Amino acid sequence: MFMQRHASIVILIVAALFATTMVITEAQSSQSQAQRSRVVGTRSSTPRESPTPPRQPSEPEAEVIRVETNLVNTLFTAVDKDHHFITTLRAEDVRIFESDVAQPVSLFERETDRPLSLAILVDTSASQMGVLPEEKRTARVFIDSVLRPNVDRAAVVSFTGIPKVEQGLTNDLARLHKGIERVKVELPPEVEETASEAEKHARDEDPRGYTSIWDATWMAIEDLLSKTPEGSRRAIILLTDGDDTRSTIKKQDVIDFALKSDVAIYSIGIRDRDFPEGKLDSDALRKVSDHTGGRAFFPAQPSELQAAFSQIDQELRSQYLIAYSPTNKNRDGTYRRIRVEVVNPELLKNKLRLLYREGYYAKKS
Repeated sequence: MFMQRHASIVILIVAALFATTMVITEAQSSQSQAQRSRVVGTRSSTPRESPTPPRQPSEPEAEVIRVETNLVNTLFTAVDKDHHFITTLRAEDVRIFESDVAQPVSLFERETDRPLSLAILVDTSASQMGVLPEEKRTARVFIDSVLRPNVDRAAVVSFTGIPKVEQGLTNDLARLHKGIERVKVELPPEVEETASEAEKHARDEDPRGYTSIWDATWMAIEDLLSKTPEGSRRAIILLTDGDDTRSTIKKQDVIDFALKSDVAIYSIGIRDRDFPEGKLDSDALRKVSDHTGGRAFFPAQPSELQAAFSQIDQELRSQYLIAYSPTNKNRDGTYRRIRVEVVNPELLKNKLRLLYREGYYAKKS
């Protein structure tokens, strides 16, 4: 019995000593942890307490951003004497001028990744009666070929005397196909010779009997393309004979608006050869395309429409971007002429032709 009590006493003493040691150790550990916590907290408390960095370090970044917004971006394509697109140019192969003054190039790159925003404008007046079915077919093929999933968007607009958005900007090919399918020739109602003067006047004033090309183009820029992200490539595909009969907006105003909005206009001049009235105004279509950085195509017959669309497709995929900060720093809103030249002697032998917009409007303070 005595031995059992003695063993119990020894066990109790050992347990007490062990517990005391654990308490001391835990206290030391807690104190050490608190010290470490205070040290770590000191290092990380600044971001938590002040998530916004001090103003001084951020100033250089603000300055860089401000300079970048002054860059003039110009897209161009290079075509050789055999009409093949050249896609191997380097920055040192070309030089850009603004109002005949050479500019220092800030950026030069193949421009294939920027999102594309397209507006397909289709003339649906009587002069398109015999060619509209082929226009719709080739437009569908073009859309399927050029739009990249989840990247590019397109819209479909038909017009006579007034424009009609058949499909707003979307990446959905099915919706675009339906929009193209809705496009149809619009004609004013026929009126009998015995009709009253009021009925005849209403027919003569029906907008479906007119063609307002420049009004429709302005609307497409203002309501559709100008609302797309600033970094996107914006272009209009204009299918018409160029014979404007009722626009309230002048052609030159449309050119200026397209330049300010960074929109290139590609014209496909075509009409029903059997339609007796009007004409194919190739000069007007060339002017709006050349001045805005697009191109004008004139298929001799509907079967050649596919070739025109294919050329536009290739051009959109073969563009270069050249950017510079203009030496003329005046923010006066004036028009500045642009000229891009090939300076590589070897490339000059191939008689390259560079296609680009001919100028831009400076920002105004």
